Amino acid sequence: AAATHNASGRLQNTHLGIPPSHVAGGVQYLVDGGYEYYHYMQDHFDDKGWGCAYRSLQTLCSWFQLQHYTSKSPPNHRQIQETLVAIGDKEACFVGSCNWIGAIELSYVLDELLNVTCKVMTVNTGAELPSHARQLAHHFATQGTPIMIGGGVLAYTLLGVDWNEKTGDVAFLILDPHYTAGEDLKAIQGKWCGWKKGDTSLFVQTAFYNLLCPQRPNAV
Repeated sequence: AAATHNASGRLQNTHLGIPPSHVAGGVQYLVDGGYEYYHYMQDHFDDKGWGCAYRSLQTLCSWFQLQHYTSKSPPNHRQIQETLVAIGDKEACFVGSCNWIGAIELSYVLDELLNVTCKVMTVNTGAELPSHARQLAHHFATQGTPIMIGGGVLAYTLLGVDWNEKTGDVAFLILDPHYTAGEDLKAIQGKWCGWKKGDTSLFVQTAFYNLLCPQRPNAV
Protein backbone atom coordinates (compact mmCIF):
# COMPACT_ATOMS: atom_id res chain seq x y z
CA ALA A 1 0.00 0.00 0.00
CA ALA A 2 1.16 3.53 -0.73
CA ALA A 3 0.07 7.11 -0.20
CA THR A 4 -2.28 8.41 -2.90
CA HIS A 5 -3.91 11.61 -4.13
CA ASN A 6 -7.70 11.92 -3.98
CA ALA A 7 -9.97 13.79 -6.40
CA SER A 8 -9.39 17.10 -4.59
CA GLY A 9 -5.64 16.71 -5.01
CA ARG A 10 -5.16 16.12 -1.29
CA LEU A 11 -2.81 13.37 -0.22
CA GLN A 12 -4.22 10.31 1.52
CA ASN A 13 -2.41 8.02 3.95
CA THR A 14 0.87 9.93 3.88
CA HIS A 15 2.46 7.61 6.48
CA LEU A 16 2.64 4.68 4.08
CA GLY A 17 6.26 4.27 3.01
CA ILE A 18 7.92 6.58 5.57
CA PRO A 19 11.36 5.80 7.07
CA PRO A 20 11.44 3.50 10.14
CA SER A 21 11.10 4.71 13.72
CA HIS A 22 14.31 3.16 15.12
CA VAL A 23 12.53 1.82 18.19
CA ALA A 24 14.34 -1.48 18.75
CA GLY A 25 11.89 -4.32 19.38
CA GLY A 26 8.91 -1.99 19.17
CA VAL A 27 5.36 -2.92 18.21
CA GLN A 28 3.50 -0.48 15.97
CA TYR A 29 -0.05 0.54 16.82
CA LEU A 30 -1.43 2.60 13.92
CA VAL A 31 -4.47 4.43 12.62
CA ASP A 32 -6.90 1.91 11.16
CA GLY A 33 -8.18 3.14 7.81
CA GLY A 34 -7.63 6.00 5.41
CA TYR A 35 -7.46 9.75 6.06
CA GLU A 36 -6.62 12.89 4.12
CA TYR A 37 -3.70 15.18 4.96
CA TYR A 38 -4.98 18.68 5.71
CA HIS A 39 -2.40 21.40 6.34
CA TYR A 40 -1.80 25.16 6.26
CA MET A 41 -2.57 27.12 3.06
CA GLN A 42 -4.71 24.45 1.37
CA ASP A 43 -7.79 25.40 -0.67
CA HIS A 44 -6.26 28.85 -1.31
CA PHE A 45 -6.93 29.74 2.32
CA ASP A 46 -4.21 31.43 4.37
CA ASP A 47 -4.36 30.09 7.92
CA LYS A 48 -0.62 30.06 8.55
CA GLY A 49 0.11 30.77 12.19
CA TRP A 50 -3.36 30.01 13.58
CA GLY A 51 -5.15 27.20 11.73
CA CYS A 52 -3.24 24.07 12.78
CA ALA A 53 -5.99 22.71 15.04
CA TYR A 54 -8.60 23.37 12.35
CA ARG A 55 -6.49 21.35 9.90
CA SER A 56 -6.06 18.54 12.40
CA LEU A 57 -9.84 18.51 12.89
CA GLN A 58 -10.32 18.28 9.12
CA THR A 59 -7.97 15.28 9.00
CA LEU A 60 -9.94 13.61 11.81
CA CYS A 61 -13.24 14.31 10.00
CA SER A 62 -11.82 12.87 6.77
CA TRP A 63 -11.18 9.58 8.58
CA PHE A 64 -14.85 9.34 9.58
CA GLN A 65 -15.93 10.15 6.02
CA LEU A 66 -13.55 7.63 4.42
CA GLN A 67 -14.70 4.95 6.89
CA HIS A 68 -18.30 5.71 5.81
CA TYR A 69 -19.41 6.77 9.28
CA THR A 70 -20.60 10.01 7.70
CA SER A 71 -21.28 11.35 4.22
CA LYS A 72 -20.34 14.87 5.32
CA SER A 73 -17.15 16.38 3.95
CA PRO A 74 -14.76 17.88 6.52
CA PRO A 75 -15.92 21.38 7.54
CA ASN A 76 -13.96 24.46 6.50
CA HIS A 77 -12.65 26.99 9.01
CA ARG A 78 -15.76 29.15 8.83
CA GLN A 79 -18.10 26.18 9.33
CA ILE A 80 -16.05 25.11 12.36
CA GLN A 81 -16.32 28.61 13.81
CA GLU A 82 -20.04 28.84 13.05
CA THR A 83 -20.61 25.52 14.81
CA LEU A 84 -18.85 26.75 17.96
CA VAL A 85 -20.97 29.91 17.92
CA ALA A 86 -24.19 27.95 17.32
CA ILE A 87 -23.65 25.74 20.37
CA GLY A 88 -22.88 28.77 22.54
CA ASP A 89 -19.18 28.10 23.06
CA LYS A 90 -18.03 31.27 21.26
CA GLU A 91 -19.35 34.80 20.68
CA ALA A 92 -20.65 35.75 17.22
CA CYS A 93 -17.49 37.78 16.50
CA PHE A 94 -15.52 34.52 16.48
CA VAL A 95 -16.79 33.77 12.96
CA GLY A 96 -14.30 35.02 10.39
CA SER A 97 -11.57 35.52 13.00
CA CYS A 98 -8.06 34.05 13.05
CA ASN A 99 -8.47 32.73 16.58
CA TRP A 100 -6.93 29.46 17.68
CA ILE A 101 -8.95 26.52 18.90
CA GLY A 102 -7.86 23.53 20.97
CA ALA A 103 -8.77 19.96 21.76
CA ILE A 104 -11.88 20.84 23.75
CA GLU A 105 -13.35 22.88 20.89
CA LEU A 106 -12.57 20.03 18.50
CA SER A 107 -14.52 17.65 20.72
CA TYR A 108 -17.55 19.99 20.60
CA VAL A 109 -17.44 20.17 16.79
CA LEU A 110 -17.05 16.40 16.34
CA ASP A 111 -20.00 15.84 18.67
CA GLU A 112 -22.19 18.46 17.00
CA LEU A 113 -21.42 17.72 13.34
CA LEU A 114 -20.70 13.97 13.37
CA ASN A 115 -22.21 12.80 16.66
CA VAL A 116 -18.75 11.48 17.58
CA THR A 117 -17.75 11.34 21.23
CA CYS A 118 -14.16 11.83 22.34
CA LYS A 119 -12.01 11.05 25.32
CA VAL A 120 -9.48 13.68 26.34
CA MET A 121 -6.15 12.49 27.72
CA THR A 122 -4.46 15.22 29.74
CA VAL A 123 -0.67 15.26 29.94
CA ASN A 124 0.85 17.74 32.39
CA THR A 125 4.10 18.23 30.46
CA GLY A 126 5.52 17.26 27.10
CA ALA A 127 8.19 15.32 28.96
CA GLU A 128 5.44 13.00 30.28
CA LEU A 129 4.09 12.03 26.86
CA PRO A 130 6.20 8.85 26.52
CA SER A 131 4.77 7.57 29.81
CA HIS A 132 1.33 7.48 28.13
CA ALA A 133 2.48 5.05 25.44
CA ARG A 134 0.38 2.18 26.84
CA GLN A 135 -2.84 4.24 26.75
CA LEU A 136 -2.07 5.45 23.24
CA ALA A 137 -1.30 1.92 22.03
CA HIS A 138 -4.62 0.78 23.52
CA HIS A 139 -6.45 3.59 21.70
CA PHE A 140 -5.04 2.62 18.30
CA ALA A 141 -5.64 -1.09 18.97
CA THR A 142 -9.28 -0.60 20.00
CA GLN A 143 -10.49 2.62 18.28
CA GLY A 144 -8.04 3.11 15.41
CA THR A 145 -8.93 6.78 14.96
CA PRO A 146 -6.35 9.55 14.50
CA ILE A 147 -5.69 11.67 17.60
CA MET A 148 -5.32 15.44 17.80
CA ILE A 149 -2.53 16.63 20.11
CA GLY A 150 -2.96 20.19 21.34
CA GLY A 151 -0.50 21.98 23.57
CA GLY A 152 1.26 25.27 23.97
CA VAL A 153 0.19 27.05 20.79
CA LEU A 154 0.58 24.08 18.44
CA ALA A 155 -1.58 21.21 17.25
CA TYR A 156 -0.52 17.96 15.60
CA THR A 157 -2.24 14.81 14.44
CA LEU A 158 -1.04 11.52 15.92
CA LEU A 159 -1.34 8.49 13.62
CA GLY A 160 0.28 5.83 15.80
CA VAL A 161 2.95 4.79 18.28
CA ASP A 162 5.86 2.37 18.01
CA TRP A 163 6.40 1.09 21.54
CA ASN A 164 8.69 -1.40 23.25
CA GLU A 165 6.82 -2.37 26.37
CA LYS A 166 9.94 -3.83 28.04
CA THR A 167 12.29 -0.88 27.53
CA GLY A 168 9.64 1.85 27.45
CA ASP A 169 11.16 3.25 24.27
CA VAL A 170 8.49 4.90 22.12
CA ALA A 171 8.19 6.93 18.93
CA PHE A 172 5.14 8.92 17.83
CA LEU A 173 3.86 8.92 14.25
CA ILE A 174 3.16 12.62 13.71
CA LEU A 175 1.23 14.24 10.87
CA ASP A 176 2.14 17.92 11.03
CA PRO A 177 -0.45 20.46 9.78
CA HIS A 178 2.11 23.31 9.74
CA TYR A 179 3.34 22.37 6.25
CA THR A 180 2.65 25.21 3.78
CA ALA A 181 3.74 23.98 0.33
CA GLY A 182 2.10 21.78 -2.33
CA GLU A 183 1.10 18.12 -2.23
CA ASP A 184 4.64 16.78 -2.67
CA LEU A 185 4.93 13.40 -0.96
CA LYS A 186 8.74 13.37 -1.08
CA ALA A 187 8.90 16.71 0.72
CA ILE A 188 6.29 15.65 3.28
CA GLN A 189 7.44 12.16 4.26
CA GLY A 190 10.02 12.11 7.01
CA LYS A 191 9.80 15.77 8.01
CA TRP A 192 6.06 16.57 8.01
CA CYS A 193 4.81 13.01 8.36
CA GLY A 194 7.11 10.72 10.26
CA TRP A 195 8.23 9.05 13.46
CA LYS A 196 9.31 11.42 16.23
CA LYS A 197 10.73 10.66 19.64
CA GLY A 198 9.29 12.34 22.72
CA ASP A 199 12.58 14.04 23.55
CA THR A 200 12.64 16.01 20.30
CA SER A 201 11.78 19.69 20.00
CA LEU A 202 8.34 18.58 18.80
CA PHE A 203 6.90 18.46 22.32
CA VAL A 204 7.68 21.38 24.61
CA GLN A 205 8.98 19.59 27.68
CA THR A 206 7.24 21.97 30.11
CA ALA A 207 3.98 22.57 28.19
CA PHE A 208 0.57 21.12 29.05
CA TYR A 209 -1.05 18.88 26.41
CA ASN A 210 -4.55 17.62 25.68
CA LEU A 211 -4.84 14.56 23.46
CA LEU A 212 -8.23 14.29 21.79
CA CYS A 213 -9.09 10.64 21.19
CA PRO A 214 -12.22 10.23 18.99
CA GLN A 215 -14.25 7.12 19.74
CA ARG A 216 -15.25 4.91 16.84
CA PRO A 217 -19.06 4.89 16.53
CA ASN A 218 -20.77 1.67 17.53
CA ALA A 219 -21.92 -0.22 14.46
CA VAL A 220 -25.69 -0.25 14.17
